[in-house]
Amino acid sequence: MTHSRLSIRLARQGDLSALIALYADDDIGKTRDVARPDPAYQSAFDAIEADPNHLLVVGEVDGEIAATLLLSFIPGLSRHGAWRAQIEAMRVARTLRGHGMGNELLDWAIEEARNRGCSLVQLTSDRRRTEAHRFYERAGFEATHFGFKLSLETT
Repeated sequence: MTHSRLSIRLARQGDLSALIALYADDDIGKTRDVARPDPAYQSAFDAIEADPNHLLVVGEVDGEIAATLLLSFIPGLSRHGAWRAQIEAMRVARTLRGHGMGNELLDWAIEEARNRGCSLVQLTSDRRRTEAHRFYERAGFEATHFGFKLSLETT
């Protein structure tokens, strides 16, 4: 396996443009995200940054942002009051996939969840992302549930 020398840190305000570009850098993302900042992205970033139960992180290689994910910690009563870690919006730059960065970022998130006392780590992945599904399965994740979403956006 190729080691990427990925350096993981909390995202900063100055990273916002690079993060948005990562979200829009695939066939699915380009239909949902625009590759430029706007007030909605800034508002979401500010809310995430202000809440200690959310960690928006970036992975850098040689000082350049190469990957990101949002790790959220969710309390619950089921499973005997278990905390869950939810991974959202995990992305690795298209040109850098296949070099171990996703594994490093995912390992970091799992370890952070353990450190926070979470009983499980969960994530969702668009059903069209078959390569991502194989990646998560190789990492030990199991497709145990069906996911349902209801869009509340107006058209």
